[in-house]
Amino acid sequence: MLAGCAFLAAWELYVGLSGIKPAILPAPSRILVQGWLNRDALISNTWPTLGATLGGFALSLAFAFVSSILMDFVPFMRRALLPIFIASQTLPLVAIAPLVVLWFGFGLLPKILLVALVTFFPLLVALLQGYESTDRDIAELLNSMKASRWRIFRLARLPSSLPYFFAGLRISITYAVVGAIFAEYAGAASGLGIYILNAKNNFRPDLVLAAVVVSALLTLSLFGLTLTIQRLVMPWQSSKEGRR
Repeated sequence: MLAGCAFLAAWELYVGLSGIKPAILPAPSRILVQGWLNRDALISNTWPTLGATLGGFALSLAFAFVSSILMDFVPFMRRALLPIFIASQTLPLVAIAPLVVLWFGFGLLPKILLVALVTFFPLLVALLQGYESTDRDIAELLNSMKASRWRIFRLARLPSSLPYFFAGLRISITYAVVGAIFAEYAGAASGLGIYILNAKNNFRPDLVLAAVVVSALLTLSLFGLTLTIQRLVMPWQSSKEGRR
C-alpha cells in the first residue's frame, strides 16, 4: 500500500516537473478527475463487462466441475481429454478472439465463450489435484463400509478438493475480467474493452487509464467475493489461518 502511494506520488511529481503532455502521460490526478467527469460512460460500459465476466465464469465453473467428475470416475477420459484441454490453453487469445466474434457476432455469447476458455483450465486442474489429495485412510474406511463410488466421492474426495478449488477459483476470477475486456476489444457494441479502444483512438490516455482502474477495481471486488464465499463454505479454514 505504501509502495503504491509512493509510486503515484512520484508519477504525479514527474508529470508536473517534466511538463510532459497529458496526451502522452497523464498525471494520476488528471486520470481521477477525468474518470469522475466521465463516470456515467464508465459505469454504463462496466455493466456489459461484468455480465460477460459472470456469464463466462459460470459456464467455466460448470464445465470444469462436470469435466473433473468425468475424468475422476473414468481414467480413460482423463488420458483422452487432458491433452486436448492443455492444447486449448496454447491458443493465442489475440488470434482466436476475432474469429470467435466473427463466428458468433457482437453479442454476449462470444464474450462468454472466450471468458470460459480463459478461466476453465485452472479450475479443472485445481479440482483434479484436490480429488487426488483425499486421505487414503478415509477412502479405505468408506470402502470397507461398502460405500458406493459416488458416496466416497461425495463424502471424501469432494470435500478434500475444496481448498484446491478455491485456490483455482481465485486464479480464474482474475483472468475472467481480462478475458472479457479482451473479447470486447476484439469486437463489441459496448463494454470496457470497446471504451478503451475508442479512448485510444481519440488519443485520450487519461480515459484509457481510468477504464483500466475501473477494471482493476472490478477484479479486486470479485477476488474479495471469492474470499468471502470461501470463508462461508470453509469456516474452519479461516479459524486455522487466524491461529497462525
